[in-house]
Amino acid sequence: MKDLIIVGAGPAGFTAAIYGLRAKLDLFMLEKTGPGGQIALSDVIENYPGYSSISGLELMQKFEEHAKKFGLEIQSSEVTGVEDRGDYKLVKTTSGDIETKAVIICSGAKPRKLDVPGEKEFTGRGVSYCATCDGFFFKGKDVVTVGGGDTAVKESLFLTKMVNKVFLVHRRDALRAEKIIQEKALTSPKINIKWDAVVTEIKGNTKVEGVAIKNVKTGAEEVLPVQGIFIFVGIVPNTGFLNLVDKDEAGFVKVNKKMETNIPGIFAAGDCRDTPLRQVVTAVGDAAIAVTSAETYIERLK
Repeated sequence: MKDLIIVGAGPAGFTAAIYGLRAKLDLFMLEKTGPGGQIALSDVIENYPGYSSISGLELMQKFEEHAKKFGLEIQSSEVTGVEDRGDYKLVKTTSGDIETKAVIICSGAKPRKLDVPGEKEFTGRGVSYCATCDGFFFKGKDVVTVGGGDTAVKESLFLTKMVNKVFLVHRRDALRAEKIIQEKALTSPKINIKWDAVVTEIKGNTKVEGVAIKNVKTGAEEVLPVQGIFIFVGIVPNTGFLNLVDKDEAGFVKVNKKMETNIPGIFAAGDCRDTPLRQVVTAVGDAAIAVTSAETYIERLK
C-alpha cells in the first residue's frame, strides 16, 4: 500500500510530489495525458517569482526535473474513481486499482466551451482553445478571441505576433485582465475590441469562415469575416470522477484551509479546488499545505 497518491501532473501535482518525497513518503503520481497541465500551453508567464519571463512549458519542465531528482514515478493512467475504505483509499484507474493511505487531487481544469452552433463542428478546423498551440496556423489571417480575463487578453497579444488582426469579443464594457496587459491590448494596432458582445454562431463550410456576434445592449448583429476563433471564457474542473467529496455548484472541490475535503485522507490543491485565484503560484502554495496535512493524517494512522 502506498502512503500517498497524487492525481495530476501540473504545478500543484509536482509541488506535492517534491514535498512528499522530501518527507520520505512512499508515493507516485497518476496523469492521464502528459505532464505540465494547462499552464504548459501558455506562451509566456511573467508573474512567477524568480522568472521575469518564461514559457509555461519550460517552467513545467523545470518542475518535473526537480521532482524527478527526488525519485518521482509517474504512471500514465486515468483515474475513474476514489473510494473511501476507512484507513485506506482505493484509487480506481484505467490500469487497475491502487490502495493508498491518502490522496491529493491536483487534477486541474479544462477550457469552458461557448456551446454555440458551429463550435463542435469546427473544433480543430478553425476553433481552438489554445493560441500557443494553434496560432501558427493562422499566420497573416484574421481571427476572433473571446473573453476578457488574463488568458483571453494574453493570448490575444500573443496572436498579434503572427495574425493580421484580432477581434477581441467581450460581453462587458471593461476587461478583467491585469492592468498591465490591458494597456498593451488597448494600445495594440492589431486588436479590435468588440465591447458588450457575445458570439452567437461560428459559420463556415469545411472550416471557419466567419463568426456571428450580437451586442447585448443594442441587439445589433454582425458577422466578422475571420478564419479562426480562440475561446477563453473560463474553465471547468476535472473532477467528474469524484463522487465522495463535496463540490460547489461548478464542480470545484470544497476544502478547508488545510486543503482537507470532507473525507479524511482526501485532499485537493490547485485549479480543481474552490479558490478565488487560479495561478501557478497559488497552486504551489495549495500543494505544500496539502502534503503537510496529508503527512499529519498518515502519521495518525500508525
